[in-house]
Amino acid sequence: MSQFLGHNYIGGQRSATGTITLHSVDASTGETLPHTFYQATLQEVDAAAKAAAAAYPSYRTLSAQRRAQFLEAVADELDALGDDFVELVCRETALPAARIKGERGRTSGQMRLFANVLRRGDFYGARIDKALPDRQPQPRPDLRQYRIGLGPVAVFGASNFPLAFSTAGGDTAAALAAGCPVVFKAHSGHMATAEHVADAILRAAQTTGMPDGVFNMIFGAGVGEALVKHPAIQAVGFTGSLKGGRALCDMAAARPQPIPVFAEMSSINPVIVLPQALQARAETVARDLTASVVQGCGQFCTNPGLVIGIASPQFTAFTRQVAQLIADQPVQTMLNAGTLSSYGKGLQKLLAHTGIEHLAGNPQAGSQAQPQLFKADAGLLINGDEVLQEEVFGPTTIFVEVADQAQLSAALKGLHGQLTATIIGESADLQQFAELTPLLEQKVGRILLNGYPTGVEVCDSMVHGGPYPATSDARGTSVGTLAIDRFLRPVCFQNYPDSLLPDALKNANPLRIQRLVDGVPSREPL
Repeated sequence: MSQFLGHNYIGGQRSATGTITLHSVDASTGETLPHTFYQATLQEVDAAAKAAAAAYPSYRTLSAQRRAQFLEAVADELDALGDDFVELVCRETALPAARIKGERGRTSGQMRLFANVLRRGDFYGARIDKALPDRQPQPRPDLRQYRIGLGPVAVFGASNFPLAFSTAGGDTAAALAAGCPVVFKAHSGHMATAEHVADAILRAAQTTGMPDGVFNMIFGAGVGEALVKHPAIQAVGFTGSLKGGRALCDMAAARPQPIPVFAEMSSINPVIVLPQALQARAETVARDLTASVVQGCGQFCTNPGLVIGIASPQFTAFTRQVAQLIADQPVQTMLNAGTLSSYGKGLQKLLAHTGIEHLAGNPQAGSQAQPQLFKADAGLLINGDEVLQEEVFGPTTIFVEVADQAQLSAALKGLHGQLTATIIGESADLQQFAELTPLLEQKVGRILLNGYPTGVEVCDSMVHGGPYPATSDARGTSVGTLAIDRFLRPVCFQNYPDSLLPDALKNANPLRIQRLVDGVPSREPL
């Protein structure tokens, strides 16, 4: 690994003009690690945003091929980070080495996937409506549209994915692919990890000749507000709590120039277990569901926090099965002390509620998290009780037993927006409960059938988003190639000479991309 400094990254240089220092912590022992970080001053935040703004004109006009080479170079640098790096990430997060190695592969894979998007060219959204000079009563001018990057993007890293949703994660990859320089706010839970990933990005930027300021990173608490309010910043990507994401949304909306915030925030990801499935394979469902609840100590934004079934002897027996499995689960170390504290507070809120019964797990697990199972009265969901709408981030789920099919629909209508919903059912169930799919389409970004939500494939079709409060803008996704759309905007050229048009819109179609020409998809030159 490269030499450790703990300084902020501004315009391709390192900066540490402030006096406030921060330290990284071993997530398992609480021991302070021998790394000192310098919190960015307001002047350094300003300089980072201005460096991104200075890089934007040249970076956005680079060919898609050049930006693709940059992303691939980042991927290669990430893959080259060795076992000492993996060990460091494990210490900062308490996540196992196998998980970190897999996440590193996913992170480099995201970069390569966006490089493919750039080479494919569909992100331009090129549209051409040729002039109709003889049209009556009015001639039509020549109109051509394509999409460009919004401008500098502020990205906030997630606590639970120190690589894939962090420094070189999906938001950073999508923004860089779109032609937007990035100012990254490092997460306090894994600052040493962030430093080494930032070094990898800068090495890639240097070897591929990217402009200084294409990637910047700042450390510290309280610096996010100044970053979001900075006039150079044109969009924000965020993964974290509802409280934090909502605060950023409000700040961005209150700016003299409001900007979009794409925040992934809170989801309880309901799992609906239908009667025929219970009859056919209750034991398998119980085992697989429990595994999904406790995976990674429940620290996934797609963790199944709510399980809904229709009252029957089979559902009662299924509930007992899951309770036993949950009770048998070992304690796990969470990402950091703050996450453990939040988990404890969430459990206490459930334990104190008169309409919720505690079924399994010891809530008093000291410095580690104990998996828990609760059962809530269906009326709480139907009547919109907020306690069932709040995500408890950790290895916990809540069972809700509804009386019948009508009450199931009523309960789902009472849900807030979610990232995912899962239906566990046999073919007879799917015919009987056909109304579930159109209902869930209005509530979630991804509907799963006979699977479990913990696991988000990085591909063209994936949607990792959903109606508020799952995200601040349900029109986007933070995973998959559609994520680039968040950081692009359309520009139209009217009656422009061919020589002044961008390559994506020139008559000869030098990029050989597919374009919509007079309403017909075409790769042909004009």
